[in-house]
Amino acid sequence: MLQFNLTPAAGKRLIAIAICRHPAVQKALLKGTLVIVAGTTNGYVAEEILRGLGQAEGFRRSRFFRGIILPPELKTTESGRLPDERDFPGDVVITDGVWRRGKSIFDVAESMREGDVILKGANALDLARRHAAVLIGHPQGGTTISALQAAIGRRVHLILPVGLEKRVPGDLMELAARLNMPGNSGLRLMPVPGEVFSEIDAIKLLTGAEAEIIAAGGFGGAEGSVRLAVRGSEEQMEMAEKILESAAIEPPFGLG
Repeated sequence: MLQFNLTPAAGKRLIAIAICRHPAVQKALLKGTLVIVAGTTNGYVAEEILRGLGQAEGFRRSRFFRGIILPPELKTTESGRLPDERDFPGDVVITDGVWRRGKSIFDVAESMREGDVILKGANALDLARRHAAVLIGHPQGGTTISALQAAIGRRVHLILPVGLEKRVPGDLMELAARLNMPGNSGLRLMPVPGEVFSEIDAIKLLTGAEAEIIAAGGFGGAEGSVRLAVRGSEEQMEMAEKILESAAIEPPFGLG
């Protein structure tokens, strides 16, 4: 057994590397439609996938999000430290291996069919039940509703890349019921049925090794990090050590 510490940024990179090798994603890239819905984790995913296709030129993950949770001192783009909303590139929509620049999930959701894939990030992770949920600010449900219409209505494969730093205790359905009650204020919460894909799943897919959280937290840039214990065969551990040590040096997510 070996131990590795992953910051949130390192976890995002690890998830992105693994998603590229996900069988459903590879199949959709070859023939079909893959939609990478904008989000900070999915920014890393889009970067890795577009790089693999040789189409990464012009993509910047620094503004690849619609909503973002910031520290109190950074509230709006007027701070000068956040990219302007007009720089938002839209989601990454890839059909038959070709990036359809400028398109979003709203443009293609109705035409997606079984065999296509949507990658949609999440804000809350119930690791024990393998459930995820998304914070909702849009009065019509935003991209989450579009993703669910395709996934439930036409069996489009919905994958939820989500970092372990977003884990919360308890039942997300019960939590959502309380948050969404009339009379409450703030964001709503929507549990999303889909394939949860965290750093633990990434390690399993990439190496075959098993991983579990044994500690969390840190200081000086390691805030939000998780310490994982990884076990497997000698070959699996060699592969895990190489991949995780490479991912571990990922710098913090930048907004510039």
